[in-house]
Amino acid sequence: MSFSPIRLGFAAALALGAPAIAAAQSSVTIVREVDSNNYDPQKSTARAASEVLFMMGDTLVGLDPDMKTVVPMLAESWDMSDDGLTYTFHLKDGVSFCDGKKMTAEDVVYTFDRWLDPATKSPVAWRAGEVESVTAPDPLTVVYQLKAPHSELLYQLTQSFATIIDKANVEALGPDFGVTGFNGTGPFCWKEWTPRNTMTLTKHEGYTWGPPIYDTPDAQVDEITWQIVPEENTRTVAVLTGQSEITQYVPYIAMSQLRAAPNVNVEQSDAAFWTYFIGFKVDKPTVADPVVREAINLAVNQAAIAEDLYFGEVQPAYSYVSEGALDWNHAIDDELPKYDPEKAIAILEADGWKLNSDGVREKDGVTLQPLAYVFAGSTWSKLAEAVQADLLKVGIDMQIQSFDATIAWGKLATQEFDMFGMSFPYVSSGDALNLYFRSTNIPSPNRMNWNDSETDTLLRAGLTATDDADRAEAYGEVLKKVHEAYVWLPLYHEPMTIASSTKLKPVVPHNLYGCGLYKGIGIAYAD
Repeated sequence: MSFSPIRLGFAAALALGAPAIAAAQSSVTIVREVDSNNYDPQKSTARAASEVLFMMGDTLVGLDPDMKTVVPMLAESWDMSDDGLTYTFHLKDGVSFCDGKKMTAEDVVYTFDRWLDPATKSPVAWRAGEVESVTAPDPLTVVYQLKAPHSELLYQLTQSFATIIDKANVEALGPDFGVTGFNGTGPFCWKEWTPRNTMTLTKHEGYTWGPPIYDTPDAQVDEITWQIVPEENTRTVAVLTGQSEITQYVPYIAMSQLRAAPNVNVEQSDAAFWTYFIGFKVDKPTVADPVVREAINLAVNQAAIAEDLYFGEVQPAYSYVSEGALDWNHAIDDELPKYDPEKAIAILEADGWKLNSDGVREKDGVTLQPLAYVFAGSTWSKLAEAVQADLLKVGIDMQIQSFDATIAWGKLATQEFDMFGMSFPYVSSGDALNLYFRSTNIPSPNRMNWNDSETDTLLRAGLTATDDADRAEAYGEVLKKVHEAYVWLPLYHEPMTIASSTKLKPVVPHNLYGCGLYKGIGIAYAD
């Protein structure tokens, strides 16, 4: 389906009552803000990649929309040894890739071996645990042997990073795997990717092994097109006028209008968590000083951002993970920094950061003009500018450089910047902390260069704990350490919201890695 971006302003378009463009009943267009840099499951941490990979591929186990219940996916059942070291997965029979080739346990072994291979340079290999071996005693059995227990292994195996891939496809495409093609077992198959524009998928004929969370086990539409629409008003109008049938990238300025529109359904889920933040490279001259990082935390008004930019639809964040997440350390609740610009000025002055003639602070020949890398697009454009304005009031002149998502992930893996904007999904404190604060994850996703042996020890203790109290204690200590060091500036916590045409059946929002439509099987036209 071709897409014609609407250039009218949002209010003007509503006033005109732009007529809907009828969509073929066999196709659906989803609008979203940004693209991914690639669609290689073991190499990309972009949500944009996961959104598509969940549809093109499958994992051994899936996750219920409650974000807690693990359900069968490619494995119809599994067993765990009493010591938590051995998982035996019993695969469904009759599963095939999009090219018709039958999937076997050897494909699963190849996938995990590639994920763990240092040559792959997967930024999320830690999610697989400390693996001793993955073997295939027969075509329908996989034995996953760990060196140490992994308290969240099954949950981690639901992520798109654990998508089962086809060895022949990987080897045939080489560096173009996930760029020019992808042969998966998912309900939809790769048709065509035009970076920064569209990704088109077609129905996987014969697919019948979808997870039991859906009413049907197979795709209900013939084709899905993911359309990149960076500008938020255009996304809104696309849904209101029928150019797009569905999106989770809902501009908050339009929420009340979308809820009131007779041709739009709005569904929301608070299961799982999604947090926006700005991180600091703690070894850069501008933000190496913890007093500067604390001052930045005090100078930014998260409550005003939540209200003014997002119309109260999000929660201001003062913590690195939601206080409602599993293993949050409530002992630090009263220590979280809140908006106090006067205190920010006072501690900067006391630390020797003085205003120069341009109203910007200097110390020891360093001018406080930290460079921040952010994603291009309406969300980070407005957010970074709001932070920039607050910081300038206390003499911190944050510089902003934005990049398209197809470039940004590479730029964010460098040491070129002082600060960076990011958002991320998680279901627990351990999920978030292990992602960002392991020293082995430097330079990405540990873009802060946080290199602390005690943190590494605590994270491993939490990850391998077989007792809930031990896990909570370890992760709670990590939370205390990184908060006391002001490694991030938390900004806001966001719920999952999906707006869709009433031509479609209402969808149940999923939230795995922030992918609201998950397998896409729930996308179907109403009768």
